[in-house]
Parts: sequence; structure tokens; C-alpha cells
Amino acid sequence: MDKKTKTLITVETVVNAPIDTVWKKWTNPDDIVKWNNASDDWHTTRAENDLKIGGKFVSRMEAKDGSMGFDFEGTYDDIKSNELIEYTIGDSRKVKVHFSNGDDKTKVIEVFEAENENPIAMQQSGWQSILNNFKKYTESKL
Repeated sequence: MDKKTKTLITVETVVNAPIDTVWKKWTNPDDIVKWNNASDDWHTTRAENDLKIGGKFVSRMEAKDGSMGFDFEGTYDDIKSNELIEYTIGDSRKVKVHFSNGDDKTKVIEVFEAENENPIAMQQSGWQSILNNFKKYTESKL
């Protein structure tokens, strides 16, 4: 494959909650720290979010045993309330998150550019796990 070709990965879920609730849980730092992990042995210890075009966000993700951690951070490129969030993460990859609603359910679709260090399936699985945690957390707060 041509190194200039960007592989896009898509993950999605349907959250059984109205779009206003889903948007708030997705963007509020107090909520982000409660759902933003791919497995039970990881957690997000802090989150900051300046939700505006040009604004920055950061989530500190760490293994619960303290063995490793990293900051997941980026800058917002576009925001349409209750509809779309586009951002660029620290390594220059692009991410788009689409929100659509109907019948008190909200579909969330994330499309992101793959990185080159880990297999595509591993990246998709990790992001899907975080999205599944988001769904579970949001539905538990209704």
C-alpha cells in the first residue's frame, strides 16, 4: 500500500438516550473520566475540554497499575452542536465523530485515520471498546 494513502477506521454504536444527553456525556470532562477507557485495567485520570473550533482537549489515560500512561490530546477543527465533532490529534491524524438521533436513540459514528504502529484490527477494537464503554456509561445515567 502507498504510504501516502490514509487508512480510515470506523467504529459505531447506538446509545439508548436522547442526543442532548449523549452530546453532554461525550464532551463534559467530569463524564469523560468515567467512560474513556478500552479495558477495566485502564482509566482516565483527568480530562480537559475547550469545546470550540481551535480549542484543545486532553485526556490522561493510564494503566491502573501505574505501569504506563499517555495523554490523548488534540485540537478541534469543526463543531456542529449535537451533530459533528472534527479534530486533529497530536500526531496529526484526523478524527470525525458524527451524532444522529431518532426515537430517543443516538447513533455515534467515529471515523479516524489509522496509525502505523499497531494492526488495524487492534486499533479498531480499542476504539470500539471505548465507544462501548461510553454507551454503557451514558445509558446507566438515565
